[in-house]
Amino acid sequence: MEIKKISVIGAGVMGSGIAQACSQGGYEVTMRDIEQKFLDSGFERIKGSLGRFIKSGKMTQEDVDKVVGRIKGTVDLKEAGKDADLVIEAVFEDVEAKKAVFKELDDICPERTILASNTSTIMITDLASSVGRREKFIGMHWFVPAQIMKLIEVIRGAETSDETYNTIVDLSKKLGKVPVEANDGPGFFTSRYIGSYLMEAVRLFESRVAGIKEIDTMCKLGFGWPMGPFELMDLTGLDIAMHASEYVSKEIGDPKYAVPITIKKLVKAGYIGNKPGSKGGWYDYYKIRKEK
Repeated sequence: MEIKKISVIGAGVMGSGIAQACSQGGYEVTMRDIEQKFLDSGFERIKGSLGRFIKSGKMTQEDVDKVVGRIKGTVDLKEAGKDADLVIEAVFEDVEAKKAVFKELDDICPERTILASNTSTIMITDLASSVGRREKFIGMHWFVPAQIMKLIEVIRGAETSDETYNTIVDLSKKLGKVPVEANDGPGFFTSRYIGSYLMEAVRLFESRVAGIKEIDTMCKLGFGWPMGPFELMDLTGLDIAMHASEYVSKEIGDPKYAVPITIKKLVKAGYIGNKPGSKGGWYDYYKIRKEK
């Protein structure tokens, strides 16, 4: 199947990054969110990201204008899905919220349309149960920032067809990404693996083994990581880390994925990381607490 038109559902950090990556690959993109203000923020992130390419000499202003011009924003789900060859869902990491979106899309989209979820943890077979076209349902897990990171974790559901899988693999390669297959299961490989060390880092902090900055510094200098676990949670969102670990813990019953109370406390207080509407992240909260 040839992909020409791609719709991205969600204009947040991940959704806008995916939309940018697809447009940079030459595809016509529709980016949908529930309110215009979220779309506006998504386009601002895209323009900011492309602006850095101009400064580095990798793109010209003309190139940037073409990329932005290929992305159309809408708050209408019907408009986003009516003629899409592929829909990539990038909404809040909640099972029922995602199923509700896919159920609507299943009714809106043409029969040819592939439905892909960017979920980092929820089983693809579970999400696919909300639609009739289960052979055209697949997991396409991108990484932050989506326009830069090379990996796309590709996950088949129980009924995903070979044609759907091959189409997504081919598309990923055309976008300059490296698709790697993982089997369906809570957290797949990447989120299940990273979740265990993120939660352990928080537990070690709670046990006063080391501070937030010290843990991040040791992970970067000792293990060669580009950022430490607390910096990573601030980037992707403490709420995302919390919900992901809660889901995996519930599904497999392994205590190492249980969410430490400190994460729950910060999320309830509105400290969910470097995201719109957040009070801040790990560093912001503990800087304030220390000052007080």
